[in-house]
Amino acid sequence: MELFKGFIQVFNVLSAVGVIVLVLLQHGKGADMGAAFGSGSAGSLFGSSGSANFLSRFTAVCAIIFFSTCLMLVVVDSKVVASKGVMFQEKVEKPLQKEQAGKGNVIPN
Repeated sequence: MELFKGFIQVFNVLSAVGVIVLVLLQHGKGADMGAAFGSGSAGSLFGSSGSANFLSRFTAVCAIIFFSTCLMLVVVDSKVVASKGVMFQEKVEKPLQKEQAGKGNVIPN
């Protein structure tokens, strides 16, 4: 079970880093004005609009992986503990120390 949890944690961290990097690589809506004046994006690896589409889809895939691994970690770590509540806690009394027992400062129950 611990190996499975570690495997999920590795995927969780990798997908989180992937989301961060992919979000930082994407350009905002204001960057389209620069492309209109010939900023060179038309000759890129993905074409004029291919990189935005590819990056947004890959970001969505990484985000889905991140959220699903987070939910898996919650399910793996959750343990159902049968709690009786605070009203049913057992009363634990500490035994009196020898020096307290003979001094008369003991409060009766």
